[in-house]
Amino acid sequence: MLKIYNTLSGRKEPFEPLVAGSVRMYVCGVTVYDECHLGHARSALVFEVIRRYLEYRGLAVTFVKNFTDVDDKIIHRANELGIPWQAVTARYIDAYYRDMGRLGLGRATVEPKATEHMADIIELVQTLIRNGVAYQVNGDVYFQVEKFPAYGLLSKRKLEDMQAGARVEVDERKRHPMDFALWKAAKPGEPSWDSPWGPGRPGWHIECSAMSMKHLGETFDIHGGGADLIFPHHENEIAQSCAATGKEFARYWVHNGFVQVNREKMSKSLGNFFTIREVFEKWGYREPVTAEVLRYFFLSTHYRSPLDFSDQALQEAKRALDAFYDLFLRLEEVSTAEGGVADKLSPALHELQHAFREVMDDDFNTPAALAAFQQFRSTVNQLLKTGLSREHRAQVRETFRSLGQVLSLFQLGVKEWEFAARGGISFAERDASSPSLEDAEIARLIAERNEARKKKDFAKADDIRKSLAARGIILEDRPDGTTRWKR
Repeated sequence: MLKIYNTLSGRKEPFEPLVAGSVRMYVCGVTVYDECHLGHARSALVFEVIRRYLEYRGLAVTFVKNFTDVDDKIIHRANELGIPWQAVTARYIDAYYRDMGRLGLGRATVEPKATEHMADIIELVQTLIRNGVAYQVNGDVYFQVEKFPAYGLLSKRKLEDMQAGARVEVDERKRHPMDFALWKAAKPGEPSWDSPWGPGRPGWHIECSAMSMKHLGETFDIHGGGADLIFPHHENEIAQSCAATGKEFARYWVHNGFVQVNREKMSKSLGNFFTIREVFEKWGYREPVTAEVLRYFFLSTHYRSPLDFSDQALQEAKRALDAFYDLFLRLEEVSTAEGGVADKLSPALHELQHAFREVMDDDFNTPAALAAFQQFRSTVNQLLKTGLSREHRAQVRETFRSLGQVLSLFQLGVKEWEFAARGGISFAERDASSPSLEDAEIARLIAERNEARKKKDFAKADDIRKSLAARGIILEDRPDGTTRWKR
């Protein structure tokens, strides 16, 4: 049985969709005022994998992920650049699709924009006023948190202990400091829409309530986003949505952890901020490899845990994937074995499939799923020494493809991986431009590299690895400290 950690209850719960056989899931998307960073990439991958795994289990998934395309930050960026706010949102929506495409991630079923749902937002605000939980002050409309007794349940905070946090404006006109804006009166030069309270624009939180209920109904299965959204955004979504409908809003609340650099949350103020574009431009391989390395890196840590980013971590992910693609290369080699060791392969295949489902059913435990793939890889390498028939080799590769598709891994062809991993140098170009190395010279360079690694001169060690790769020599660092190479 699939179990999901529900932030609302603080425990893993058996997943039972509202409608048998289908899942309705809403995930908070990006505010389009800047380039996407690694935190956005992790969140996008996490919920794409959740979606794919639910589909793997035979469920029909309606996946909604929004764009926040009217916001204080967007207005500030437009003023900073001296361009219309619509030009800002168009630019960064395009950048978002570019980055998600580079990462190899697909689109949601529906990707609504806040500006396309003004009628829905205004209607929802009117409902809250009629229900006596919202009030108007000079063209602004606020939600009265004291009228919602369950406020703070998601974030495990008591109202009396709360302080105004990020994006919560302190205003003496409020009846309580934590009351939050549902509608903001227009200011000179800002975008605005007509409303019963005068021209203005919606607050951040009401946008997601209106869009999610418009496309998924008043109650749906899963609401997701980054852990930084738990408070105030998701807390406020629950309050206003439940107060409007009198019904449960989302049944399971799923949040992914932060991306950190040196164990500090990635942020521009600390100077440790990396955009997706920067990582692709910095990394020395073609995009298919860079994308798969990033995906493997993200999935190597459980989605709820913090994830520490570094070049070394990406190198480790690359080495792990090299080992898998090395196996796939061996599976393509000509084999004289026709009978093989099917009696040993069949239990290994069954064990992998069982382990994969078991760990993914345990709150989408992707690190354990990767460990199961690693164990299966080791088993197949041993079986290859005895001999596997062409049919059995194809069966192994297809198992990696079909299960790996859930994680968006192992989908490249071997030549595509090797070509991209060398920075796009073809076999012919390599052989024509780089004289082959003698075995003794390769051994000397590996020894020089190992010495550099002992001295923690990782820059030199990496230069040697890249130099060998450019001349067609692929290195694999083994767990026992030795280095294996192949042409």
